[in-house]
Amino acid sequence: MKYVVLVSHGTFAPGLHSVLKMLAGGEREDVISVGLEDGMSADEFAEKFSNAISKITEDDEIILLGDIVGGSPLTNAIEQVSNKGLIGQTVIFGGMNLAMALTATLMKDGVDTDMLKDSLINEAKDAVKEFVMTSANDDEEDDI
Repeated sequence: MKYVVLVSHGTFAPGLHSVLKMLAGGEREDVISVGLEDGMSADEFAEKFSNAISKITEDDEIILLGDIVGGSPLTNAIEQVSNKGLIGQTVIFGGMNLAMALTATLMKDGVDTDMLKDSLINEAKDAVKEFVMTSANDDEEDDI
């Protein structure tokens, strides 16, 4: 099985997981999320993460998405994945956003790893745009 594993500071990863349930068909056993909660030590996070991925085996693949490259949640998650001997079948990304997580969840089983990696980067970048409001006067001028 291919797993999408979300890690973050605070409740960002669990919140994103909740949105994925809404958009990607309800509860999914192939999506796991762990947040580094306020006041939680790195060791406590590592233990929580290790427990969360305990069902993943060497026959599985992991798409690990973290909120910040170099942040404690992602670096601790990488260490736990490595300790479990799963780093060779893990693809790792930082800068997680909804577009990236949704693309990973929906496409992971239908494309090869290289195509998935390209799609995740492209979708994540394409999702970041400035939203510019136009005034009602601008709309009227366009109609003339």
